[in-house]
Amino acid sequence: QVQLVESGGGSVQAGGSLRLSCAVSGYSYDTRYMGWFRQTPGKEREGVAAIDDSGYTFYTNSAKGRFTISKDTAKNLYLQMNSLKPEDTAIYYCAADGRVGLSLRTDHYNSWGQGTQVTVSS
Repeated sequence: QVQLVESGGGSVQAGGSLRLSCAVSGYSYDTRYMGWFRQTPGKEREGVAAIDDSGYTFYTNSAKGRFTISKDTAKNLYLQMNSLKPEDTAIYYCAADGRVGLSLRTDHYNSWGQGTQVTVSS
């Protein structure tokens, strides 16, 4: 099973940028499909972006044009977030072991990191 550890969260002002990282270890088969999700208190976890081993990507509408998901050759996962808005404030989670292709559904991933907090102030 793959292990995931997120980092790079923090506090920024609206309009700023952050780059989240997800360090990956474990069986490479589980990293073919990976994604970033986020969750705020009282709300369900929602998908932000997904990527496959070919580099194909998929974004939720709110992330298009502002966020970029990427993977390096070591299968580590990244999320570059630009033009951040207060509504982007959430705990961000890295997900792997996706079994249904590029997907932003939480039930399509079997491995999760512990999350990293992102806070955007106005």
